Amino acid sequence: MTWFFPAGSLATDTADVLVTPDNAGWAYSGLHVYTLSATATVSVTLDADEGVLVPLSAENVTVTVDGAAFTLKGRRGVFTAVSDWMYIPVGSTITIAGESGEIALCTARASEVFPVHHVDATNVTVEVRGSGQATRQVTNIATPTSFTGAHRINVCEVITPGGNVSSWPPHRHDGIGDCATTNEEIYYFRIGKGDSAHGNPSGQGLFHVYTVDGSVDDTATIHDGDVYNVPQGYHGPTVAPPEYPMYFLNVLAGPGGERTMAFCDDPEHHWIRENWNTQQQDPRLPMTSATGRTEKSHS
Repeated sequence: MTWFFPAGSLATDTADVLVTPDNAGWAYSGLHVYTLSATATVSVTLDADEGVLVPLSAENVTVTVDGAAFTLKGRRGVFTAVSDWMYIPVGSTITIAGESGEIALCTARASEVFPVHHVDATNVTVEVRGSGQATRQVTNIATPTSFTGAHRINVCEVITPGGNVSSWPPHRHDGIGDCATTNEEIYYFRIGKGDSAHGNPSGQGLFHVYTVDGSVDDTATIHDGDVYNVPQGYHGPTVAPPEYPMYFLNVLAGPGGERTMAFCDDPEHHWIRENWNTQQQDPRLPMTSATGRTEKSHS
């Protein structure tokens, strides 16, 4: 089964990216990415899925959920600001309209129905994790601690400044052996260039995945718009070369009775977390907030 999908390889007639449990070869997690235009609307029915709708580089997006209309303020690009977002209940029919830009519909197989919910960007929590060259920004969209009104879906964004790494130390959540958590995870990458607002075609980075049994040990060169599905195994580091900041959107879902984003470090590298106590966090972070790009991110 292929886990790495270069940009364009998951495109359909209507979507730039379409990951479903069927084409991913797993049971829960999915992702739709669309480019909006003034001449076409996107219509989706979530027959067996719940969804989280996140503008990536789209502004003033009109969303209709089972006849009720909402407006997402959005943002110019993933490196410019934290965006507002919406939770879409299982069984909903939605239409999405906007003049331009990219929007992501993250999905998870679900059976419990929760209310539709619009979350303003000012209510999205941003945290700085790690230290030294492993400092990164995590934007908690629909995580178990930031949003409780969902059945299985977990969504967050990570920004890694150029020259730093994230997904570090390597960790897994595959339910194998002594790792109790099972979550299928999607990585959708946008790689910037300098101070670009969004992804840039020349951007690139690296991503490492390896399984407990040694059957997979893959280091992929990541370009803007690539997707990596992680059904099992340790993943990390993700590496952002100098001058090429890395963004990824994570979608996680699994069979557990409670939503969780717990993980198990590779024991060979767990010591790194203690080493952070003697390092300084990267002053460029956080890079973004609800009000835009922070001044220190330019320094």
